Amino acid sequence: MQENGFDTQEHTKKLAEKFIAERNPTGWFEELYKEARGDNEKIPWADLEPNRFLRAWAERVNLQGNGRQALVVGCGLGDDAKFLHELNFDVTAFDISPTAIDWARRLHSGTDIKFVVADLFNTPKEWYQAFEFVLEVYTIQPLPLEMRPKVIDAITNFVEFNGKLVVVTRGREDDEEPLELPWALSRKDLARFEANGLRQIYFEEMFGDE
Repeated sequence: MQENGFDTQEHTKKLAEKFIAERNPTGWFEELYKEARGDNEKIPWADLEPNRFLRAWAERVNLQGNGRQALVVGCGLGDDAKFLHELNFDVTAFDISPTAIDWARRLHSGTDIKFVVADLFNTPKEWYQAFEFVLEVYTIQPLPLEMRPKVIDAITNFVEFNGKLVVVTRGREDDEEPLELPWALSRKDLARFEANGLRQIYFEEMFGDE
């Protein structure tokens, strides 16, 4: 995305690389949201719409919340959380960026979505295996590869017994090297969710821009 000659994708990538090099791999999220100063077009993934792959899948399976507890990981401005809320889920959504959470609360002030500032690796203890539906969209792939097992383990821990986890991510083949940020996930990467006790019940390859 470019605006007046400013390439938001390239700027975001360079910002992430800078923070990762400084051994602060999650610090760039807050910096990016602060820099945006309320302009969602400065955030590459913030188009004020739910993720189109999530929406297409939800429509296809006729997803209904029926009051179930849902958690959105790395919610950003909260559009996916709002989508689940409209499907009658009781939604909690968190992000490491206080600026993003304040922004999301303003955007969705007419809902009862619980927007929370939290670090994936230091979430409230009561969230452990507490959610019947957990949603992760593009939050694993921008984090360094060496963090991936820990990230997947942390996300798994939110899912209650017999709960469901939906992961939306860029994909790659198992023998394909993840050369640059965002680092796409392979089937082998996703298999760690199963190693943690979850069972894959649905997998779909979808094509198109994020």
